[in-house]
Amino acid sequence: MCKPRAGSFQYDRTDGDDVQVTKPTLPKIPATRAASEFLELFFPIHYTVGMTVEETLCNKVLSRHQAIILWIIRSQGGDQKRMNRKIIEQDMADWYDITSSAISKAIRSLAKPPLKLVTIMEDPESGREKVVALTPKGERFVDQMYANGRDLIKLATDQMTPEEVDMGIYMFKRIAEIFASTPALSPRGRKELRAAE
Repeated sequence: MCKPRAGSFQYDRTDGDDVQVTKPTLPKIPATRAASEFLELFFPIHYTVGMTVEETLCNKVLSRHQAIILWIIRSQGGDQKRMNRKIIEQDMADWYDITSSAISKAIRSLAKPPLKLVTIMEDPESGREKVVALTPKGERFVDQMYANGRDLIKLATDQMTPEEVDMGIYMFKRIAEIFASTPALSPRGRKELRAAE
């Protein structure tokens, strides 16, 4: 019998694979307290969870900026694992207060020995633009990066019920959607609003 945690799902786990889940005992948060309760969770999630995941992805080899560049290419680069440098720069500028020259420096360092994880080439559609692509070594490194991150997060999900996993993924996706679609919440939207003032 697994003991339920406060504000969590109560469940019985048998010796087999079956999990019997009873009605969730989630705390009822008044609407007037919702924003405050979410705010109280920000720093623990950002620093305890987010920084631990980020450190794992860096694998004691990369800087935070280098790891994010590789993750952007992995996530948005399609089957060819390549992206326009300008798009990488725009995405990173949305997340960090970082200059174009600092991003260029991080990309160049990924292309040079001893890393050699990306190549930088001219965009065939525009001679003025650059394309950043993963090298075969870079693809292997990103695969390992992903595996390291997945294994870390599995240490947490192994302690959750299937329902808690579903709820957690739903909540993260929903919050990300809201922040991305609301100009006053998204990094790019906030910059545009400040510029228009």
